[in-house]
Amino acid sequence: MGIVQIAVVIVILILLVKPVGTYLFHVFSNEPNRLERWFGPAERGIYRLIGLKSTKGMSWKKYALSFLLTNLVLVIFSYLILKLQGGLPFNPSGTKGMEGTLNFNTVISFMTNTNLQHYSGETGLTYFSQMAVITMMMFTSAASGFAVAIAFVRGITGRASVGNFFQDFVKAHTRVFIPLALIVCLALVALHVPQTLKPAADVVTLEGSRQEIAMGPVASLEAIKHLGTNGGGFFGANSAHPFENPSPLTNVIEILSMWTLPAALPYTFGLFAKNKRQGWVIFGAMMILFILLLSLNYYAESRGNPAIQAMGIDASQGNMEGKEVRFGIPQSSLFTTVTTAATTGSVNNMHDAQTPLGSITPLALMMLNNVFGGKGVGLINMLMYGILGVFLCGLMVGRTPEFLRKKIEAREMKLIAIAILIHPLIILAPTAAAFLTKLGYGAVSNPGFHGLSQVLYEFTSSAANNGSGFEGLADNTPFWNLATGGVMLLGRYISIAAMLAVAGSLLRKKPVPETVGTFRTDSRLFTGILIGTVLIIGALTFLPVIVLGPVAEYLTLG
Repeated sequence: MGIVQIAVVIVILILLVKPVGTYLFHVFSNEPNRLERWFGPAERGIYRLIGLKSTKGMSWKKYALSFLLTNLVLVIFSYLILKLQGGLPFNPSGTKGMEGTLNFNTVISFMTNTNLQHYSGETGLTYFSQMAVITMMMFTSAASGFAVAIAFVRGITGRASVGNFFQDFVKAHTRVFIPLALIVCLALVALHVPQTLKPAADVVTLEGSRQEIAMGPVASLEAIKHLGTNGGGFFGANSAHPFENPSPLTNVIEILSMWTLPAALPYTFGLFAKNKRQGWVIFGAMMILFILLLSLNYYAESRGNPAIQAMGIDASQGNMEGKEVRFGIPQSSLFTTVTTAATTGSVNNMHDAQTPLGSITPLALMMLNNVFGGKGVGLINMLMYGILGVFLCGLMVGRTPEFLRKKIEAREMKLIAIAILIHPLIILAPTAAAFLTKLGYGAVSNPGFHGLSQVLYEFTSSAANNGSGFEGLADNTPFWNLATGGVMLLGRYISIAAMLAVAGSLLRKKPVPETVGTFRTDSRLFTGILIGTVLIIGALTFLPVIVLGPVAEYLTLG
């Protein structure tokens, strides 16, 4: 039955890919369609309000600069709100302003679409901060990433330009995230997720003592938290909390919310490229990698913890430590895999409590950083590996490599090399540095191999802009706030700048006529090459540290 549960959700996701991908194409193609009648008047009003006089296309440099400056303004605004939240309205619990390094980490985390939480939402933030900063950043960071992904697709498919950032940014809000968030929010409210501005409820427990139960505008945050692949929870327990995720049905809604848009983008890419098979090839590679790592997690968690079995304790239900009984192993494993494949960071079970082999799945998905990904991250990274695969094949047969009828030359490969190498560098170097000082390894709660996994997971989650954590790490310290904040910045903006530069470079090139020797990238053979490229690069960079962490821990458990 567990496999049936998982299969049903995957089938629903596959059925949604084509209609959602087609809708996204109509949103961002800038071609006349019926959407203009519905959204055009409101968007033109927004353009006048922000002073946007022309929506003509930008160069990739201007697009990147617009993206960076918009993010910078939002960072400054959010930092001030969190610093001054103690004196602002909607603060029924009297929460004070946020400490400086934690404030820095939180603002960077949410602006980079990471949503790594070194705070607990119900005690560290006011209702106003949850809405004006956290929920607002969930919309804007997702829209920023979506805009960049579409710009990259326009560049490599030979459109007239990469587009206009501000037009894409507004459309992502008005036509995608706000309407979908409204629908998902109403569905969650109907399924008993709280949405209120009332203060915490004062209740009497069964033992006769009094307890305050935190509430707030939870449903609205949950909707964009998953649709925008953000992941930061209203409560510290995230989607394991019964107010955020009360039932198996809400669990499936949240899984599909964070998975559908990233999964539909390859089909959108196929429409931009005027070759739907090209989109399905990318989607197929993503899904094969996803199912392989999902199978590993489900197998490991279903078998249970060998150390507990060795004690003579019945573990026939699998490893239920850190999991909610209302979800069980199947929906916990699926949620774990989706949330790290889609770089969301939301959790409905504690990854720190997973078996050693099971914990490889979320780590590997973030290390590969391209299996569906967040808002466009997965598509961009998978296309990057696709270009690399074409280049390697070209070297093997002695032919100038081409991708979508554009020659791949030294400039593109240098930029792709930067994007590929920066990811392991900002994971492995800080992990090693953390063990050189008490400020780093002093936060580890579990010594030995698992302690290495805790530190590795924290930096991997930050670099991949995922935001989930092992939760066994005492990470709310100046060292960890600043270290992970820096990694999040590098993980977000260096790769985005490099890939926009690739798009700009390919945009300037003239298409090369197809010949009998042209290597087709819309075939099953290319799917295999793409998967092989991803796995080989991932193994070369991360396999040694995986062996030192989860694999070594598994072997010690026998």
